Amino acid sequence: MAHPVASSSQPVQIPALESQHADGNAKPTKPAKDKKAKAATGSEHPLELQPHPAFFDHRLKIFTELKAEYDAFVAAQPREEIIVTLPDGSERKGKSWETSPLDIAKELSKSLADRVVIAKVDGDLWDLERPLEKSAKLELLDFEHPEGKRVFWHSSAHVLGEAAERHYGCHLCLGPPTDDGFFYEMATDRPVSNSDYPSLEKVSEMAIKEKQKFERLVVSKEKLLEMFNYNKYKQYLIQTKVPDGTSTTVYRCGPMVDLCVGPHIPHTGKIKAFMVTKNSASYFLGDAANDSLQRIYGISFPDKKQLAEYKVFLAEAAKRDHRKIGKEQELFFFNDLSPGSCFFLPHGTRVYNALVELMRGEYFKRGYQEVISPNMYNSKLWETSGHWQNYKEDMFVLDIEKEKWALKPMNCPGHALIFDSRDRSYKELPIRMAEFGIIHRNEASGALTGLTRVRRFVQDDTHVFCMPSQIEEEIGALFDFMRHIYGLFGFEFKLELSTRPNNYLGSIETWNQAEEQLKQALEATYPGQWELNPGDGAFYGPKIDITISDALRRSFQCATIQLDFQLPERFNLKYRSADEAAARPVMIHRAILGSLERFIAIITEHFAGKWPFWISPRQVLVIPVAAPYKEYAAEVANRLSELGLWADVDNGENTLPKKIRNGEIAQYNFILGQFSPTLALCSQLTH
Repeated sequence: MAHPVASSSQPVQIPALESQHADGNAKPTKPAKDKKAKAATGSEHPLELQPHPAFFDHRLKIFTELKAEYDAFVAAQPREEIIVTLPDGSERKGKSWETSPLDIAKELSKSLADRVVIAKVDGDLWDLERPLEKSAKLELLDFEHPEGKRVFWHSSAHVLGEAAERHYGCHLCLGPPTDDGFFYEMATDRPVSNSDYPSLEKVSEMAIKEKQKFERLVVSKEKLLEMFNYNKYKQYLIQTKVPDGTSTTVYRCGPMVDLCVGPHIPHTGKIKAFMVTKNSASYFLGDAANDSLQRIYGISFPDKKQLAEYKVFLAEAAKRDHRKIGKEQELFFFNDLSPGSCFFLPHGTRVYNALVELMRGEYFKRGYQEVISPNMYNSKLWETSGHWQNYKEDMFVLDIEKEKWALKPMNCPGHALIFDSRDRSYKELPIRMAEFGIIHRNEASGALTGLTRVRRFVQDDTHVFCMPSQIEEEIGALFDFMRHIYGLFGFEFKLELSTRPNNYLGSIETWNQAEEQLKQALEATYPGQWELNPGDGAFYGPKIDITISDALRRSFQCATIQLDFQLPERFNLKYRSADEAAARPVMIHRAILGSLERFIAIITEHFAGKWPFWISPRQVLVIPVAAPYKEYAAEVANRLSELGLWADVDNGENTLPKKIRNGEIAQYNFILGQFSPTLALCSQLTH
């Protein structure tokens, strides 16, 4: 399947897994045994090459019949001269239903044809070998283009899916590209382990060497249900996502046929390097009420050198892993008695509080007012805000005195109540309301990952209540705030405008107005330096997403600026205008750090645990050079602490070189050696 399917609001009731053979007899799927393959790979689980699962032949029979019909249809189409316009304005001639983007690439240069992975035809992604049907504008994309990379990894997911089917005899579910590779989910009768990786890679390499073509075919809903009658997950997706009387596409590579909107690379031989990276458990459609699945992740490249570089990157990332550094530096830990909720230790709390105080200091300079709102609300609040209808599955819901309550997953409805707590005048606006409120979100246990995905967290959350005429100025001020904070950490960033999603609240006219105002604000500060992200706005308003880039060039979405006309409407918020008439404020949602927990994970890895002095949890270590100086060393550490520094003293029994080495390993910024009442700098760590 090309893209993940949105989770339904109700658990999917799917019968027990079974493999439907072509003859209609349902039999359990069992991995076949292949002693030769086992001997060749050394894997605990041998390669599953022969016999194929019976559904291979069933799928291919239907695909082959339909493909013959389609080929006859294409052959019957009249060939007409078409004009293909390239990005530089030059033109090439071709024939409809015959000339493909790859033909144009070959005409331009052989090296280009070898390098490109996908085409864009009149702005739409298009298979390189799929014939053009009319005159069009053509763009050729290689792996280095973000869309080219996603297509390359999406195609690689199909290769992984083929390997998984051949190895496990499993039933595939979803296999999308991700920001750093791809994965495939599957239902199998045994857990995946890392001992399976060599076998999966071996089967994938065989598919790559065969240069299996990716063949596209449009198939009716009725034929899709027949083609995938053995797979209850595909059946569910077809029934719920393909309207009756319509069609969608499938793609074939080798024996693999899968539901997919595509497009794909021309053939598997384009993949020169392939690696399975990890595995995890998951749930069908991300719902814990559904079947438990196995998810296998991978990475691939068009050049083996890129894989070698990626392995170096992985090694460096492993050294910087915030979970590893957090344990080594005694910053935080997690406990199964409260999954997804971090225990910050004293030194971790120092980092946490330094971030909070940084933001508080900026709030004072920039005219913010800090508030504190409740952690738990009656469901009536969430019904008014729209979260009960759109976000309930991600909330912790409680039954109290026969009524529904919920822990807050965000602060905005509470801030709306604060704004509405008394009469407001236009003279007060803008009101910049800030809160470090505790938030809970019901993340699936399998998705919890260190500090980057938690259930309990705190945001540097603010909501600006302003007049429509103040929007552009306020967003400009937020851009300045964001630049200042990210500059302190050395982060570069990029901006995206996320527009109206399918499940939006309010009128299209209001949405169009909000989106236009955000475009104007972006152009005023960053002309031509932002991108459009259609359909990814919040349900109550469009937003600007800011993605930062760390020392390893990894991207993280932290800051967000959301323009909201809906909550003020739903909560009936008003202020008195200059002519004493009632007017509706606009609400701007804003976070810069985002979740403090996640931001701490990001900066821990960004700095590799070598903290800048101002935020360091271990700023100074005082070491006496001999036993007689221990008392004075402790006094010096106390004096430094009184000055507001995080100063410790090592009065233990280790030797002086050992104490210095321990201080370096612990990442103290300064290590001071005490010879007498005069301090001498013994070692300085420059971070």
